[in-house]
Amino acid sequence: MQADADAALSPEDQARADFYALIASLFYAGPEAGLLAAIAGADEIVAEGETISLAPTWKALIDAAAAMDAEAARDEYDSVFVGTGKAEVSLYMAGYISESKKENTLVRLRAELAELGLARNADVTEYEDHFAGLCDVMRHLISFAENGAVQKQKSFFLRYLAPGYAKFCDAAMTSPNTNFYKHVARFTRAFLDVETESFELAQ
Repeated sequence: MQADADAALSPEDQARADFYALIASLFYAGPEAGLLAAIAGADEIVAEGETISLAPTWKALIDAAAAMDAEAARDEYDSVFVGTGKAEVSLYMAGYISESKKENTLVRLRAELAELGLARNADVTEYEDHFAGLCDVMRHLISFAENGAVQKQKSFFLRYLAPGYAKFCDAAMTSPNTNFYKHVARFTRAFLDVETESFELAQ
């Protein structure tokens, strides 16, 4: 997605935007060695309040990144999320909602992205409901704050991520072919569970 702006963020929102950016990167393609090293060297989360469930999954991801070979991680990504023919685990959120809503979801999503001034890069072939793309939109909505930003985040999240992220993460976690990505999916689900709880409290 394309976006050009800057805004001062609270530490909490900066952390949220950074996590969305990381998740988007990990699910867009298998990680390079530099990204694995950055995760491995990251600080642990100080568990308190709603982050208690998030802290152990982040620590597990840090440890997994430290032990993982980049080429093996990319091979795992390609095997599970790309495959030959149909992917074992689909990265498209429309695949995790009812058949009757799939087409309407994409139509509505494209219109909403246009209203936000966002568009796919010319060299991107993935549909707009790609999990990484949706996470990148959330990063944008957090990072480029304006009046009503929380409501925009909540609306987008509830429309396009909330209906399918749990099924998607569970599929990745239970796959017999995931090793590193089990930890990625477990952290992702824990993070998005926290987001769900936060948005439920937002007015």
